[in-house]
Amino acid sequence: MKIIKTIFFLLLFSKAFSQIPFLQKQGSTTQLVVNGKPFLIRGGELGNSTATSTESMKEVWPKLKAMHLNTVLMPVYWELIEPTEGKFEFGLYREMIDLARENHIKIVFLWFGSWKNSMSSHAPSWLKLNQEKYPRAKSETGQSQEILSSFSEAVFEADKRAFEELMSFTKTYDSKENTVIMVQVENEIGMLPSARDHQELANQAFKKEVPRELLTYLKTNKDKLVPEFAEIWKQNGYKTKGNWEEVFGKNLATDELFMAYFYSKFTNRITEAGKAKYKLPMFVNAALNRAGKNPGEYPSAGPLPHLMDVWKSAGTAIDFLSPDFYNPDFKHWCDLYVRQGDVLFVPEHAFDATVAAKALYTVGHYQGMGFSPFSIESKEKPEDEPLGKIYGLLANLEPLILKNQGLGKMEAVMLSKENPETILKMGKYELVCKNDYTLSWTPGARTENWPLGAAIIIQTSENEFYVSGTGVVITFKNAENPSLRVGLLKVDEGSFVNEKWKVLRHLNGDQTHQGRHVNIGTDSYATQRVEVYDYK
Repeated sequence: MKIIKTIFFLLLFSKAFSQIPFLQKQGSTTQLVVNGKPFLIRGGELGNSTATSTESMKEVWPKLKAMHLNTVLMPVYWELIEPTEGKFEFGLYREMIDLARENHIKIVFLWFGSWKNSMSSHAPSWLKLNQEKYPRAKSETGQSQEILSSFSEAVFEADKRAFEELMSFTKTYDSKENTVIMVQVENEIGMLPSARDHQELANQAFKKEVPRELLTYLKTNKDKLVPEFAEIWKQNGYKTKGNWEEVFGKNLATDELFMAYFYSKFTNRITEAGKAKYKLPMFVNAALNRAGKNPGEYPSAGPLPHLMDVWKSAGTAIDFLSPDFYNPDFKHWCDLYVRQGDVLFVPEHAFDATVAAKALYTVGHYQGMGFSPFSIESKEKPEDEPLGKIYGLLANLEPLILKNQGLGKMEAVMLSKENPETILKMGKYELVCKNDYTLSWTPGARTENWPLGAAIIIQTSENEFYVSGTGVVITFKNAENPSLRVGLLKVDEGSFVNEKWKVLRHLNGDQTHQGRHVNIGTDSYATQRVEVYDYK
């Protein structure tokens, strides 16, 4: 009987381990499932030229482990896998997968195909040199750009064939181990320096009627469209027939909508072809626009918030759209990406002093899939990086986080000098969360620059909370009965060992301001279990 049970559990384990990664809904969010379990991406994206050889990666793997990464976002370069037309070479990526397995790190492939940061820099030389067959996008003045035209069927077929080969290789080499867990299709698509392509094939498409696919989406989702896009349609009378300028008006906004639709159409067809070979989750990322800039002054027509409906209408095989961050207004842009109920994954963020707090906030507040700073290998002392310390906390809390994602029991705060306080409502309690430097006696209270404080808070019962992060101070109030005061019954600092809470030290006295608040100092990175009680 024991042998039968052992075989049964081995079969179950084997099936879960070889199952293709997939996405599943839990409450209000979407989770990535890997080897049969929800998976939280503690990621980092490699610099553009780092993963061009195993030699260049030798010093990288220890850095990734020192920062507690479980996932590396790694470019796949079209020019390297198909240096000669029709002849594919995957030796480099076979070695990369092997090394990732040795280091117990997962991979998200970034397909640098037709476009990388708008340009077609990573297309193979044989394709670049044949401009008659593989035409370039053109500006409104007719000047060719270093950008392949999304209206060319020859460009599409070449990209499609290469991506199919990549996905076939990945399936053959990795479908049992699931080292590669997700794929980004293209990279930061966008048209420059014009709002749209003015190449002849593009001009012909622009004069044709707006595709029925988009118009049907608009009519079906009229009350759910993002307001910026809905306003453009409204201003021209909610028309449902005609060419692009007849339906949306004669302006730069129409040029960008047109381009967004055909970028999405192209990328969706690539995604469909790749999934037909190996059905991993696939997403597309965007270079964010800046306030006051017109389409073409920023990479026009990428999967930006004001264009998400256009991208969704044509991009039915694309699982989600993601923002890349090189501007400071993190909350604003994240709010825009989740306002239609979509999951948040941040595949790229400048590796600056804010990333540790933002990683925590992405996971806790947005119930996000994960976070990934760019050029993750660039730090000389990775063991000292705040990001690594936060990733260490997330790794320890991961089972508790994943269990509670999307269920209304988890929140996070991110606190600065400009925004030093956030009030959360969790159950019957109101949590007043402040930056640690709001405490007048802290050494940094009177300094000009405050580091970001951040904490993730998980409510595990009516009176029990886990608080994890850095640079925060929290007090509790009874929101349902303000006449009652709330005290700290017990506060313990610790961690989970085999998913069981283990106390490192009991906190009271000065550490809780004689029972007045929960505090994790600015230079500390810790998890505390907090039990509260009400008294008159």
